[in-house]
Amino acid sequence: MQSGKLRKTVMVIVGMPGAGKSLASSVMKAQGIPVFVSGDIIRAEARKRRLKFTRKNLGQLMLEIRRKEGMGAVAKRLVPLVEKASGEYAVYEGARSVEEVDELHRRYRVVTIAIHASSQARFQRLQRRGRSDRPRGWADFAERDNRELGVGIAKLIALADRTVENEDSKEDLKRRMKRLLRTILQTRG
Repeated sequence: MQSGKLRKTVMVIVGMPGAGKSLASSVMKAQGIPVFVSGDIIRAEARKRRLKFTRKNLGQLMLEIRRKEGMGAVAKRLVPLVEKASGEYAVYEGARSVEEVDELHRRYRVVTIAIHASSQARFQRLQRRGRSDRPRGWADFAERDNRELGVGIAKLIALADRTVENEDSKEDLKRRMKRLLRTILQTRG
């Protein structure tokens, strides 16, 4: 376990739905850094259980996994993937709780990066995505936010090592992330 801590840094990208986490992590991926997404881990479990990929099913499954296996459960499921990945850096996109970050801290150097955007900007982005799990209206959006807040994401965002604002264009976020990534790579965390 100690050897993993000495050789890897996991950059944990956090933020509310629609904040820009995927775009932020795409900057890291473009630099050859492996990216692991919490939603992919939940979807893999849903696939095993033969559940439809609906917003409701995935949301309930996320809560169930954390209730049964602990708040750090998704990060625990991530560890074997990080271990298999080559290189000294990895990205975990979409952590929801401090316990997940604590789980990673036991094994690796961790840098948490919060992507922040206003509720209005996030709602508009989620509507434009066109995904099946997009909110049907503001009440649906607020319900999803409340579910996310219920698993502890607000505390995680508040305690982030770095914060990146995302109220502007995609290109602005990419520029900010490239600058931040250079800093992290130069200082090794």
